[in-house]
Amino acid sequence: MEMLILTINPGSTTTKLGLYNRTTEIKKINIDHDIKELKKFDQICDQLEFRYNYILEFLQKEGIEIKNIAAIVGRGGLLRPIDGGTYRVNEKMKKDLKEAKRGEHASNLGGLLADLLAKKADCPAFIVDPVVVDEMQEIAKISGIPELRRKSILHALNQKAVARKYAEIVNKDYENINLIVAHLGGGISVGAHKQGEIIDVNNALSGDGPFSPNRSGGVPSYDLLEMCFSGDYEKDELEKKLIGKGGVVSYLDTSNMIEVENRIDNGDEKAQLIFEAMAYQVAKEIGSMSAVLSGDCEVIILTGGIAYSDRFVHLIENRVRHFAPVKVFAGEEELEALAAGAYRVLSGIEKAKNY
Repeated sequence: MEMLILTINPGSTTTKLGLYNRTTEIKKINIDHDIKELKKFDQICDQLEFRYNYILEFLQKEGIEIKNIAAIVGRGGLLRPIDGGTYRVNEKMKKDLKEAKRGEHASNLGGLLADLLAKKADCPAFIVDPVVVDEMQEIAKISGIPELRRKSILHALNQKAVARKYAEIVNKDYENINLIVAHLGGGISVGAHKQGEIIDVNNALSGDGPFSPNRSGGVPSYDLLEMCFSGDYEKDELEKKLIGKGGVVSYLDTSNMIEVENRIDNGDEKAQLIFEAMAYQVAKEIGSMSAVLSGDCEVIILTGGIAYSDRFVHLIENRVRHFAPVKVFAGEEELEALAAGAYRVLSGIEKAKNY
């Protein structure tokens, strides 16, 4: 029996759509939006109708009658910290997404678009495992300064998706195994998964853990304090050093890791050093998460776009394989993970959570 699920992943200049029959892909499309058009909107939530119309156009072109869709699921945005899982979009969630008190981000449109389309389709609207999933144990949130608690901001959707995929492959339940997942992309998050919960993880957004192609990761805090009060930098300049212009791009003037590897192949020693340093820091973080799990770790999973690089994977594997076997699930199937989350609810495997 057909069970159509529409998935929506809004990006800063794109809207990615996926149509699935249960968890089997029917069609994917990447809608590119003109930056000049987007600049007409003061706030991200003001783009809601604009993107909604593009989605309706997609459905019309594909000959999909919206009333035949069983569920619509959007990428979760910057909500308050919540447990992982599939959440039904409700009024409280929509209010938080519209007000964007925890940050303006295109992913805030995911739940709003799902809700708007679901009303037209007369079906449920969901979000799945947003970046604010917080299952960290209390001890992991202690930073050393009472006013500064460590936060859980990570690639929860993909981390949990590949963890479940591994569990399915070995015929086990995600809720019964311990593993470490390192998502390697524009941002890097390394999470300790204990029996279905991410009990510790570096904050992949704002200055924690390994540096990445365009984020600084954890930096010497006292030296950063000196920079802040040196008078040489404005606040927004320092923000960009942490997010956007930090990490690899700050050393090599590029965040494109394929270009970095090409430079290494052409004998660029600085490119090789920075490339190896990023892998070194990922391995260190994996070692930290092994300690969090008291060494009880079944597998270390490397995922995200950079996991396509055999060179980068081998650098990490050489340092961490004594902790646990290393498995690679390169890339990130976010649309597929959204569909799977909705399907688990529709099929009765899980219950939808309330925000």
